[in-house]
Amino acid sequence: MAKKLQIRDLTLRDGQQSMFATRMTQQQIDRVLPLFREAGFYAMEVWGGAVPDSVMRYLNENPWHRLEKIKEGVGDASKLTALSRGRNLFGYNPYPDDVIDGFNRNAIKSGVSIMRIFDALNDTNNIGSTIKSVKENGGIADCAICYTVDPYFSTMKKLKAILQAKPLQTHIFTDQYYLSLALELQEMGADMISIKDMAGLIPPLRAGRLVRLFKKNLSIPVDFHTHCTPGYGLASILMAIVNGADIVDTNIMSFSGGTAGASFEIIQLFCDRMNIDTGVNLEAVVKIDAVLREIRHELAEFDQYKEFPKEFNILTDKLPKDIDEMFELAIAFAKADKEEDLLTTCARIESYFNFPEPDEKVKEAEVPGGMYSNMLAQLKQLKLEKLLPRTLELIPSVRMDAGCPPLVTPTSQIVGVQAVNCAIDELKGQPVYTTKSIQFVNLVKGIYGKTPLPVDPEFRYKIAGVKEETPYDPRFYKRQENTVFHEYGGVKLAENEKEELLLELFPAVAGDYLKRRVEQNYLDEIHRIEDEKRAIFEAEKQAYEQLSPEEKEKRLIEGLYHYDWTTEDGDTLGHS
Repeated sequence: MAKKLQIRDLTLRDGQQSMFATRMTQQQIDRVLPLFREAGFYAMEVWGGAVPDSVMRYLNENPWHRLEKIKEGVGDASKLTALSRGRNLFGYNPYPDDVIDGFNRNAIKSGVSIMRIFDALNDTNNIGSTIKSVKENGGIADCAICYTVDPYFSTMKKLKAILQAKPLQTHIFTDQYYLSLALELQEMGADMISIKDMAGLIPPLRAGRLVRLFKKNLSIPVDFHTHCTPGYGLASILMAIVNGADIVDTNIMSFSGGTAGASFEIIQLFCDRMNIDTGVNLEAVVKIDAVLREIRHELAEFDQYKEFPKEFNILTDKLPKDIDEMFELAIAFAKADKEEDLLTTCARIESYFNFPEPDEKVKEAEVPGGMYSNMLAQLKQLKLEKLLPRTLELIPSVRMDAGCPPLVTPTSQIVGVQAVNCAIDELKGQPVYTTKSIQFVNLVKGIYGKTPLPVDPEFRYKIAGVKEETPYDPRFYKRQENTVFHEYGGVKLAENEKEELLLELFPAVAGDYLKRRVEQNYLDEIHRIEDEKRAIFEAEKQAYEQLSPEEKEKRLIEGLYHYDWTTEDGDTLGHS
């Protein structure tokens, strides 16, 4: 009897976000929904992350409509998944429980079955309210643990710290650290646990070891999520499968590789050789990939790679003998825990399928690709690209000073921006931390929650003006104003709870989007009234033309017509 492995498809959320800046329109998504319904993936991640912001900001679309249309298209064939940053929901600001509950209630009502919940600090206090809300509203709580690595310090830096009697703390993010989090989240009510490696930094051996550890100690399913940016992704997913993962996250081939996750088709080829049943309809997958190729051409301006993966029909195409052997070798190396051989073999497979080369800069820097590119963009804007090497050197110190937060949105961006600020301070001959972002101040202050390591009270005082940790206090939360537009007939900016939530979560972006909608609705109503008048006008004109000359004169004298028109003789007739 074949072993079962469930697949969570990320194509319509993480895939297009990682590859094409979340620019898929609703029309493009609609083209693949009937095919996804046929495919029957266990789950499909379709919402959350950057989707709600991007569809309003760039596409002028309603995020709730997107979710509802996907649910309508897919039905119950797959469980729809959304991403939530716990108390922060989508961005940099913590929210009170009533906003969190409103978001979860409406998301589940609109079609979400599984809410993947994570916190950028791995602070379980920031996840509890969302677990409770999701489960009370009938959803599945998928609690994700953010994978990260210890800050890297050079030998010289470590020696200097020892000489100053301030040895650097190491072995922070140990296997036990992750297991303790998983056990705590299970106790809090998690229905499943995900190992979430957004940066793609988890090497195969570590992936296999953590999955084994979780499967041995947890009683709930384990999902494995990673990306391909530094070149570990495919090998690490294979190791997760070999070591008993219940679910793995993949993308359809044309939306996979590079900064995205691994290809479903490649994982399916591995599963075929290991007698593992994914339950996915491969005929539908072939059709989906064909449509996605067309859509990828349409998204060319946002495509950072340009080169497509090799066209491959998993049902009919045969692999060359040497590549076919690579699959068998990779499985053997994974089962034998031979990491280097496994990585080399998987690299050969990915090269055959024309996936992007690993990003060595991201691999060496041990930071997420998005964090790296954002720092570079910030420096380029200031014409200070030469500071990038120094910025990368400063990241470990900035992380340690701030309590060693994991590098995942939003903390990756907060740490990255602050490292750039410190590099610029040095260039100006000023002490580091002369320039501070408000987000970094809030991170050190404790607004975002508890960091993995406690922040030095003296450093907190230097940065935030307080020595004691100051957690988020929902009493000070101020709701966004729901503007009334009297000039448009007294309509409100947000018409219902879902729109009010958009306004709370994305004040500027949703405010602009909703205002455009109010203005468009007003124009549409004016056009509707004009069209209605024009229709009446045309009907009366036609009726008039059918009358005899005597009847026309009689009706005009009696004032029975109230619209102007021109007769066949060119005379303008009408009454007010």
